[in-house]
Amino acid sequence: MLTIHHAELLLPGAGEEPVPGGAVLVDGSVLAAVGPYERLAAAHPGVRVRRWPGIITPGLLNPYGPELLERAYHPDPREADTLGTDPLTGDALDALGMTDARWGASARRGVRSLLAHGAVAVAGDLRRDTVVDAVQRSGLGVEQRFTDPAGPATLDAFAGRPAAEAFLLPLLGDRGLYADFAVFAVPVEGDPYAALAGHGAAACVATVLGGRLVHRRA
Repeated sequence: MLTIHHAELLLPGAGEEPVPGGAVLVDGSVLAAVGPYERLAAAHPGVRVRRWPGIITPGLLNPYGPELLERAYHPDPREADTLGTDPLTGDALDALGMTDARWGASARRGVRSLLAHGAVAVAGDLRRDTVVDAVQRSGLGVEQRFTDPAGPATLDAFAGRPAAEAFLLPLLGDRGLYADFAVFAVPVEGDPYAALAGHGAAACVATVLGGRLVHRRA
């Protein structure tokens, strides 16, 4: 099925110019075209259209795969009264007596949090079988990394680096690339990269992974 995703601004990445009123055309799992909404809509009358506030960007690469999924516990909402809602590390993690099953459940919640922050992939080797299974089932990509990232692990892939460096692959049509992108409800006036960095990845309102809408802010 063809779907157009349209926002106030499109940032294709890879040094390409921003596109006011830009859109992406998704054909199944593939990115079929990128450009002004009017052009894509005219070429595909009757196509389903999803309209979003803010900026469409390439999907994000979060560099903290092992740190977030294998060295932190993401509490179940039912544990909020005793464990809180933030990921647990260090002594708090050690006190939990983690099992493989609990690591798997934590990873599933961690993946959902990553998707809710616009991530379509993480970097770093994952070694726990239940974590690897959770990631593979979600469709989240895993990229190699050759050095450990600086700073504390965070769900915000924009934190501590220029926003453009968080993009995994540019949004370029007619290349047969998977439709992996995110939408952030940030102001489009002024410098869009500064807006993304200032508001952070928590401003994500939608994430599309392989053409599937895997996160949508209620």
